[in-house]
Amino acid sequence: MASGTTAPPPAGNLKRIVAASLIGTTIEWYDFFLYGSAAALVFNKLFFPDSDPLVGTLLSFLTYAVGFAARPLGALVFGHYGDRLGRKKLLVLSLLLMGGATFAIGLLPTHATIGTAAPVLLTVLRLVQGFALGGEWGGAVLLVSEHGDARRRGFWASWPQTGAPAGQLLATGVLSLLTAVLSDAAFGSWGWRIPFLLSGVLVIVGLWIRLSVDESPVFKQALAQAEARKADRAAAAEKLPLVAVLRHHWRDVLVAMGARMAENISYYVITAFILVYATTSAGLSKQTALNAVLIASAVHFAAIPAWGALSDRIGRRPVYLIGAVGVGLWMFPFFSLIDTGGFGNLILAVTVGLVLHGAMYAPQAAFFSEMFATRMRYSGASIGAQFASVAAGAPAPLIATALLSEYGSSTPIALYVIAAAVLTVVAVAVAKETRHRDLADVDPTAGADRTMAPAADARTL
Repeated sequence: MASGTTAPPPAGNLKRIVAASLIGTTIEWYDFFLYGSAAALVFNKLFFPDSDPLVGTLLSFLTYAVGFAARPLGALVFGHYGDRLGRKKLLVLSLLLMGGATFAIGLLPTHATIGTAAPVLLTVLRLVQGFALGGEWGGAVLLVSEHGDARRRGFWASWPQTGAPAGQLLATGVLSLLTAVLSDAAFGSWGWRIPFLLSGVLVIVGLWIRLSVDESPVFKQALAQAEARKADRAAAAEKLPLVAVLRHHWRDVLVAMGARMAENISYYVITAFILVYATTSAGLSKQTALNAVLIASAVHFAAIPAWGALSDRIGRRPVYLIGAVGVGLWMFPFFSLIDTGGFGNLILAVTVGLVLHGAMYAPQAAFFSEMFATRMRYSGASIGAQFASVAAGAPAPLIATALLSEYGSSTPIALYVIAAAVLTVVAVAVAKETRHRDLADVDPTAGADRTMAPAADARTL
């Protein structure tokens, strides 16, 4: 086993790589979360006006969930070509697709203008968003993981993860500002379009930065070795990345999927469903709920690198388990604090929930990257992460809203998140610690050669 002593790259180069990944993921998550917030606040009225308010919200969240359904397809396509062509090219494409779809939503006619065609078009654009995001995450975290200092991989790889709270912060901040300065009528008429159209400007900035970075040196090394093997006519044909992942890393894929359950479900309950629960059950205003998520997202952003650094010291698994157990234990206090109707208690509930979520989300980038061989790493990490999102994050706001509608209580929702936490604890508990694995010590044939010495476990290369 390599000890993880790969020489660190020049600090300036690594910081540029981190910045490119962070800004790109921030823009992508801004686009994705903006839809979720709008689904909770206005899409039920604009695209499903014939339904009663709660049913309209359910239908709105259903289109929200459709975006998650497309993420596995994005993971498969982007993972395949990312492992064949490189991380950088695919990251540029994902940014263009996501930004274009979001900008188009800002121009979309509503139900009042074109009838049932409006929700259909909205769903199609949401599918494009999901497809793009399914390919974004794996490439962004791998670009940093494969450039970074192995001794601090957890810290550096956690920075692209901060793109999620940064995107949430940006999306919620823009919506909060608009709802503060516009009347409900103006926001519902045209104000909601502004943050979607703003995505066009953000994409231009993101592309300029992302095009300036170099391809991962670890990938270049693995690609050169693959080309050398192709030149050898006696060598066996190289398998497709997807085939290799499912044959040699299926256990790692299952671990990654299980690890995502509590992380994904808790996040969307805390940040998306909360906008429904706080405004309907707790009687708080939209502005109050948005402000609470805004403040908590800022704390979440700061907490993620701290958790990532801790994973470099004590391991990925212990930090991940802290988050999974913590989120499960926090769910009943979370809803109890919101039920008080106090703004301070709402902030406390959401902030603690997101800090505990960060303990899972921060080490996830390094943890998943370290599970797979370089020439199948994009595919493996993306498949494990994005297939789980279909069962976890996709239906989470929908299930939570349906439980609230059926039982009129937060108890079933809390139990739902706790069940996910138990599943994640089991998955992480059976996983191997990956902190000392060196991504640069790559034998691309190792995944297929299970007879090699135990000291060079094929699953770690």
